[in-house]
Amino acid sequence: MSKNRSRDHLHRVDLPCPCGLAKVYGDCCGPLHRGERSASTAEQLMRSRYSAFAVGHAGYLVQTWHPRTRPRRVGLEAGIRWLRLDVLGTTGGSPFHVEGTVSFRAIYSDNGDEGELRENSRFVRHEGAWTYLDALG
Repeated sequence: MSKNRSRDHLHRVDLPCPCGLAKVYGDCCGPLHRGERSASTAEQLMRSRYSAFAVGHAGYLVQTWHPRTRPRRVGLEAGIRWLRLDVLGTTGGSPFHVEGTVSFRAIYSDNGDEGELRENSRFVRHEGAWTYLDALG
């Protein structure tokens, strides 16, 4: 989902959370983005990372990327709008696991042209916290 330009990551806390759960941003991914709490599952981290792409919070993406595969910075393209996230399946990734995968489909608009990104993401714990490691296959 990475692109080229950074955007401001301000998002109103009373708006629906971009991650697709039936919560407002201020009660869902917002606290994770602000560093008030950490994701308790791999799926929660994946949803919060999708929301970070949607609201333009590149710093959160870098922070939650495993150090072994982390880029120096993440750019976000201004013409991309993330429209919807569908979680297709998970393996592992619970509060009791150290590794997990989340398969998802993200619908986006690229300067008015709709597209779809499908990925099976791998997450591992690093120093106790869930981190994004890489995309499988």
